[in-house]
Amino acid sequence: MRSDTERNRRHLLRAAGELDWWSGAPVRMSDIAERAGVSAATAYRHFSSVADLFAAYRTEVGEQLRAYSRSLPDAGQRWLYLVCEEWVRLVLAHGVVMVHTRSDDGYLRRLRSGAGYLTAQAEALHEPIRSAARELDIADPGDVGLFLWNILFDPREVFDLRDTELLDGDQITGRLVGAFVGALHGWQQPPFAAARETRTTRQSRGGAT
Repeated sequence: MRSDTERNRRHLLRAAGELDWWSGAPVRMSDIAERAGVSAATAYRHFSSVADLFAAYRTEVGEQLRAYSRSLPDAGQRWLYLVCEEWVRLVLAHGVVMVHTRSDDGYLRRLRSGAGYLTAQAEALHEPIRSAARELDIADPGDVGLFLWNILFDPREVFDLRDTELLDGDQITGRLVGAFVGALHGWQQPPFAAARETRTTRQSRGGAT
């Protein structure tokens, strides 16, 4: 890629992260292009739509997380915690543009279809989740582990905890990691399974329903 072409692409991605997403106004490619100092036509040569630009932005953040995860010498729950801590830091640092990747498909469908902005993030987390599960004596959750992680660590929820519960990054990380570990346990052994079995036993014996 030519140097000026790469430079324009980088400027567009940076501009997307700098816009005031809190205003609630629709975001147009021309707005991003103006802030980047390029024409709208140039912007569309790099990205087919605003959604495509957002996905590229999330992909770059995911690649940063993947590089960080692979650089760590840790294992088990500590590895998982550090990667989650870095994710929360990246979300808060990169702004509300992180929440604007939308799709009608669920997380697992998007992941398995090869959505680029999820792939790097998943590669950053897959082994830390598996390593933590081994340490916790939990069966490898596979993609379901990523699914549960995504529910809790979605950028919208990170910002919600910061702005509504007034938690800082360390508090957000600690509480979400604790909830995630609980979710892994709960997925392996649903907490209501025993209650359901007790009810079934009573019914089979002619007890109250």
